[in-house]
Amino acid sequence: MRLDLRPIGYVIGILLTLLGVAMLVPMAVDFSEGRGYVGVFAESALITILTGSFLAIACSNGKAEGLDIQKTILLTTGVWIALPLFGSIPFIIGSTQLSFVDALFEAVSGVTTTGSTVLSGLESLPKGILLWRGILQWLGGIGIIVVAMVFLPELRVGGMQIFRAEAFDTMGKILPRATTISLQIFVIYLGITIACALSYVAVGLTAFDAIVHSFTTVSTGGFSNYDKSFGNFSGPAEYVAIFFMIMAALPFVRYVQLVNGNSRAIFTDTQIKTFLISTLSIAIFVFFVLNSLFPGDWENSLRKSLFNITSIISGTGYSSDNYMKWGGMLVSVIFFIGLIGGCAGSTTCSVKVFRYQLVASAILLQLRKIRYPHRVVVLKYDGRPVAEDVLHSVMTFFVMFFLSLGVLAILLSLTGLDLITSVSGAVAALGNIGPGLGDRIGPSSNFMGLNDAAKWLLIIGMLVGRLELMAVYILFTRKFWRN
Repeated sequence: MRLDLRPIGYVIGILLTLLGVAMLVPMAVDFSEGRGYVGVFAESALITILTGSFLAIACSNGKAEGLDIQKTILLTTGVWIALPLFGSIPFIIGSTQLSFVDALFEAVSGVTTTGSTVLSGLESLPKGILLWRGILQWLGGIGIIVVAMVFLPELRVGGMQIFRAEAFDTMGKILPRATTISLQIFVIYLGITIACALSYVAVGLTAFDAIVHSFTTVSTGGFSNYDKSFGNFSGPAEYVAIFFMIMAALPFVRYVQLVNGNSRAIFTDTQIKTFLISTLSIAIFVFFVLNSLFPGDWENSLRKSLFNITSIISGTGYSSDNYMKWGGMLVSVIFFIGLIGGCAGSTTCSVKVFRYQLVASAILLQLRKIRYPHRVVVLKYDGRPVAEDVLHSVMTFFVMFFLSLGVLAILLSLTGLDLITSVSGAVAALGNIGPGLGDRIGPSSNFMGLNDAAKWLLIIGMLVGRLELMAVYILFTRKFWRN
């Protein structure tokens, strides 16, 4: 039986058309700025809209077909490849005039909400390009929420099936049901973004900076309009960013339940409690160490601690200070918290809190079995029994994540990068965190100086990490392609 790709092509075509329409917004900004870059987004929009429209029309007779597991996986990975490809066009023909690999790196980093950049001199770039970077991250943020709530629970990727009941039972009706769910998410996501932008304006940011940074805050993406990232802004803006980065790191399904009258769920979610307590505890520890290293301004130390820890643990990747100067111990803390991530069903990335909770519970359960071998103990999560396939999926994810991390770090080192750059670069890409460590890709640098081979490896790492690994790896198995 031949694989029918028409439903996949139809959805990708629709999304490409919408991406092309989105390009008209930075085009209008460039027009108002009057620097002569209007044609960049006009050409990019025309290419993208025509390609998307033709693809959607050509595949429209297959849109009624259902999406089985095989097609859903192909759709998920196909979207995250197609959008960056076309999203990179403005970087190639625009004022940045990046090479294909650099333009694709920037676009992939945007859509996957990683936040690593190859651009410098951001303050001198046209506003249209800066806005486009923010739009890519904003779209990627809402895109991954939909994927996490609609697709991944059905695909049983990395234990996400534990949220299947909360993320709605959609398989077999995935296209019409996803539209309904996505609309609710979009309204909430847009509302949080508007609130974030208004808050930034209230603390002194210009309207343009407020809009772009609200896009990259709520998406936990981390692109900024300045080479110094958030170091360009003073204290109050950092507190606003902390609040909205935390909001974006919480499960959006809880917001959906909240607006539908279930206010209890968001306050009883064990994943939310663990994330908030962990973030606050680590930030307080860093504050005390930082205040002892640089005494005299406790408020500044507290603000820098809260901001940078929240930024890294959520995978946003903003930096308000060069934390490479904080000493080896705190740099190590920052490195490891990037492997935590936020909550499942949020815009955040990396391993995510619920997986650590399940592994910790499984270890404690095993210790109890050793002590009391005849006692029947059931593994539970958030008060519910955990099926064996969920725990197996989580364990598989952990093994594959850290194995992938090691392989990517080794491959990066083979391109000529030093150990710190290779390991932190692998973590930054696979965990979709943004900045790495060291002088080359640390918080005060960017990824432009890396060789093309390293950039290609990082592009692959960003895509694989954003799609929770297994949704990509399964494409390389023979059984997947058997009907």
